[in-house]
Amino acid sequence: MTGTSVRERKWHTVPVGEVFTALETSPGGLTDDEARRRLARHGPNVLEDNPPPPAVVVFLRQFASLVIAILLFALALTVLLGEWLDAAVIAAALLVNAVIGFVQERRADRAVRALADLSQPRAQVVRDGRRLEVDSADLVPGDVVLVESGSRVPADIRLVEVHALEIDESLLTGESEPAVKTTETADGDAGLGDRPGVGYSGTLVASGRGTGVVYATGTATQLGAIAGMIKGEPETATPLKERMGRLSRVIAAAAVGSALLVMAIGLLRGGDPVELLLVAVALAVAAVPEGLPIVLTVALAVGVTRMARRNAVVRRMLAVEALGSATVIGSDKTGTLTENRMVLRRLWTPVRGELGPAAVRPYRPGATAADPERLDPYLLLLLCGALTNEAETRAEDGTYLDRAYGDPTEVALLDAAHDAGLLHAARDVMFPKTAQVHFEPARRFSATARRWGEREVLFVKGAPERVLAMCDAQVAESGTQPLRPAELHAAGERMAGEGLRLLALAMSRPHEPGTARIDPRDPTGLVLLGLVGIMDPPRQGVRESVRACRTAGIRVVMITGDHATTARAIAAELGICEPDAPVLTHDAIAAMDDAQLRAAVAEVDVYARIPPEGKLRLVRALEANGEVVAVTGDGVNDAPALKAASVGVAMGRGGTDVAREAADIVLADDDFTTIVHAVEEGRVTFDNIRRAVFFLVSIGAAMVLALTASTLLGWPLLMVPAQLLWLNLVTSGLQDIALVFERAEPGLLRRPPRPTGEGVLSPLLWQRIGVTGAVMAAGTLAMFWWEWERSGSLTAAQTVALTTMVVFMAFQAGNARSATRSLLRMPPRHNPFLAVATLGAFALHVAALYFPPTQVLLRVEPMDPAAWWRLAAVAAGVLVVVEIEKAVRRALSPAR
Repeated sequence: MTGTSVRERKWHTVPVGEVFTALETSPGGLTDDEARRRLARHGPNVLEDNPPPPAVVVFLRQFASLVIAILLFALALTVLLGEWLDAAVIAAALLVNAVIGFVQERRADRAVRALADLSQPRAQVVRDGRRLEVDSADLVPGDVVLVESGSRVPADIRLVEVHALEIDESLLTGESEPAVKTTETADGDAGLGDRPGVGYSGTLVASGRGTGVVYATGTATQLGAIAGMIKGEPETATPLKERMGRLSRVIAAAAVGSALLVMAIGLLRGGDPVELLLVAVALAVAAVPEGLPIVLTVALAVGVTRMARRNAVVRRMLAVEALGSATVIGSDKTGTLTENRMVLRRLWTPVRGELGPAAVRPYRPGATAADPERLDPYLLLLLCGALTNEAETRAEDGTYLDRAYGDPTEVALLDAAHDAGLLHAARDVMFPKTAQVHFEPARRFSATARRWGEREVLFVKGAPERVLAMCDAQVAESGTQPLRPAELHAAGERMAGEGLRLLALAMSRPHEPGTARIDPRDPTGLVLLGLVGIMDPPRQGVRESVRACRTAGIRVVMITGDHATTARAIAAELGICEPDAPVLTHDAIAAMDDAQLRAAVAEVDVYARIPPEGKLRLVRALEANGEVVAVTGDGVNDAPALKAASVGVAMGRGGTDVAREAADIVLADDDFTTIVHAVEEGRVTFDNIRRAVFFLVSIGAAMVLALTASTLLGWPLLMVPAQLLWLNLVTSGLQDIALVFERAEPGLLRRPPRPTGEGVLSPLLWQRIGVTGAVMAAGTLAMFWWEWERSGSLTAAQTVALTTMVVFMAFQAGNARSATRSLLRMPPRHNPFLAVATLGAFALHVAALYFPPTQVLLRVEPMDPAAWWRLAAVAAGVLVVVEIEKAVRRALSPAR
């Protein structure tokens, strides 16, 4: 037996009679010697775990960006020129940014290690004909293992014997109901959820027991395949990262271009190369907003805090903005859009047709003592569901205290009976059990005989066509009436079309104890009570959230492992699609090439029976169409897509560790509506980043224009590098951080998502940067020239130019608060941080002008009082210009 042949075989197609031969084993299991040989050949039954990168590598990665490269270049030049103060300030900014990024990245992805935790530490195995317990890591292909209720399947196994075995495979398939297992084969192309004869590593045995032969261990299992997909999936670049990359290139081009231009002209004029190099350093420092990395980190951290208040825990900070940029949300169904529990949604009886369970008349105590055939038909239907039921309840003194526990379908029937007033916790006292036949897949029904007063009644539930074959009558308003199968078939088709799981219920006619009893293993002559439709219901508030997403220009699609009918019914109920909308299954998707799939995902909103690799392919197809995709999920099957998407959103309560570790954001309340709140916070975060970037870049543009112009005019250096650093890191550094605390603008969720090709700054803001940069540059040059001509002191002129730019910043910070709204309609109390930061920056600068040590470091001196009035009047011009421009734009576009 070779490892390759074992891995390549489709074991769900292999008949039971061939399993032992194919795996070279026997019902008595392997010998210890053979198990050791196979362990050496196949390796331990564990998932490989890649160690995290060394800390030094993670730290050095923080410098791998163009903005940081420009700062490193400026640092090198300042050191070369001996400008140690400038060098120290730049180095401090670089170090702070690197430390923050290092701390964030060290929270490395532990998804594969979380997968390993799903492995059962011990396993029941048969070796040398003896049953014993071994470490699951020691399992090998050919081992005969035993599984039972409550245990995890320790490896991928081909089942050879089952006893009412049901396995919860939701972590792989996303289906809310446990899979009924048999020893039957399946088609070669059957999906994971349609293979009754196999059990998968890491899945949980919900009920029953079984015996299987191991055919795959470790990385060869389905769990291992998912682990491989997670490890092989590269980190997705977030929209903000891409936009910042484009902005960095623009800044670099401006810095390098202006420096080369000034140096070239200066050299042609015969200028001093050393002095020109100092000018180049000043231009580089002026062009690069040194505080930008810190601003980004603070803005994202504020977004993280705001999201946490709304139950969205952010694991990777860049995901804050990415979610705000989302154009598509690909949502899992079970546990995300739905409650991940089964409830009774519809009842049908031959007497009065369909009804919701909430409309059933409450149970009247003592009514069960009467003739059961005279009981309310709907109540009798619910009572039958409670009496032929194997779920457990918690009760004290006959009072229902808590929910039922057990198979989700059984629990749904008990809860519905309880809601109708039936104290099902006391069912065994009120209706003593006399016989029972458990559900078996081959039998397709279960039956329970109960005492009803002085008589006995057999209650049956199961597949509609199976139960119908046992009946010769149906319930009437009082007594029974002839059986009309067509009515049941019609009702069943209607209910199945809503995605409901159907069960038929019936009962025998009451008979006296001691008379001929109906055989509960093969009952006949029953009275049909009706049908119940069960499903995992949508979460409250999700429909409204889907509508809010549409208003925000975000498309919601459902990607689930459940059946197509159920998926479409839930999606239609939530407003994701129309009731007759097309549904794409994995089989249909597998037959498409990439181009066909890209066309399909642009139109279809519901995808069913999707395995992990299919969900991953859907995400890639959506992103290939230019969409920014947010994916939600809670199971292991969702983990590859969660990692591949622009932003992955996992469930915190009901989700698996694997999904949480693969995701960027975790919902603490497992509620889809929280995603809408998180989208809003993501948009607020980006808007605030945009405000801060506009403020910083406009100031940088003004300084570059002013420095370039002064050099071309043959003037002395307008500001020395230390003064430029003072502007960039101290005075503007307070206000740019304060801008990230702005409130959400009105109508934020009525705006469409930002175009994917649009940068951090919109075309409107680039135009405004040009206008305001020119205004501030001209004003600074004018004040420099005025003071230089008046006093003849270069230090005094540089001080006035520096102070003019400080005051310009105060007005420009107000301009940055909104791209369209007037500052007059945005009172300071809406962002008290900015008001305090602006006053603090101004006070700090005034103190620096009069404090002797800073006078020496910054090369400044106290100003003439009259100069304050002149520069204040000049600086206010930038506010007036922007307010006029905003008013014109609002007049031309009233919708703004």
